[in-house]
Amino acid sequence: MTENVIAFQGEPGAYSHQACRDYRPTMEALPCRTFDDTIDAVREGRARLAMLPVENSTYGRVADIHHLLPESGLHIIDEGFVRVRIALMGVPGTRLEEVTDAMSHPVLLGQCRGFMRRHGIRSVVGPDTAGSALEIARRGEKPLAALAAPLAAEIYGLDVLASGIEDRQNNTTRFLVMSREPDLSRRPNAQGGATMMTTFVFRVRNIPAALYKALGGFATNGVNMTKLESYMVDGIFTATQFYADIEGHPEDPPVARALEELAYFTSSLHILGVYPADPLRALQAAGQS
Repeated sequence: MTENVIAFQGEPGAYSHQACRDYRPTMEALPCRTFDDTIDAVREGRARLAMLPVENSTYGRVADIHHLLPESGLHIIDEGFVRVRIALMGVPGTRLEEVTDAMSHPVLLGQCRGFMRRHGIRSVVGPDTAGSALEIARRGEKPLAALAAPLAAEIYGLDVLASGIEDRQNNTTRFLVMSREPDLSRRPNAQGGATMMTTFVFRVRNIPAALYKALGGFATNGVNMTKLESYMVDGIFTATQFYADIEGHPEDPPVARALEELAYFTSSLHILGVYPADPLRALQAAGQS
């Protein structure tokens, strides 16, 4: 039943699949080949929700995703943070000292350099994290292992030879849950927190100091802007679009005043979603993660 399906990009066992399990555990996860396919699955009614990664604490924003979100026609209804916990996995019966090579996506390989160097394991570039685990299961060769989420070992029947081997223990990926219909209601997060987030994209008018003037309303109204990024539109240097996250709900008086001031200095303004802040935000602010 499509109403109980959430789409994600990648093979089963990918970190996006883990995000689906963590934040929508009762829903069936639907793997898709690309981000476009993931979005289309929701637009075409094959899934009710999409789980899309937008940024990583180590490597920054996910390529192309900011271009896709405004054009997707979907709305952000939730966010989730997934710790990138990396496991070395091999065919059943393999011992760690038998492994000579490990396959994974280049980004993940770069996050385990210390472990790989200590154990004399060579890096092998694979299609992606879960896809590498699938390939290792197919080959059945003890000297060749995979680096992926522990979930991939569970799915493909591999043994976890070492876990928590990432160089940075706080590496985290932020995901957005997207839906065909917006949800503008005020609602608590999983731990009952009341902080709401609003995400929007905008383009400034072609006037001097337009960006400075456009953002002034957030400062004067005490609205916390947690993210602001710019990117070119259609490959044109003069066509710049901005992506922003702020704390608060559009109906909060300070937010409403700031958005009204922003609209005056912009040629376009589109709210992508209103959703509860993940509990990890408060922990990060308190220096506990």
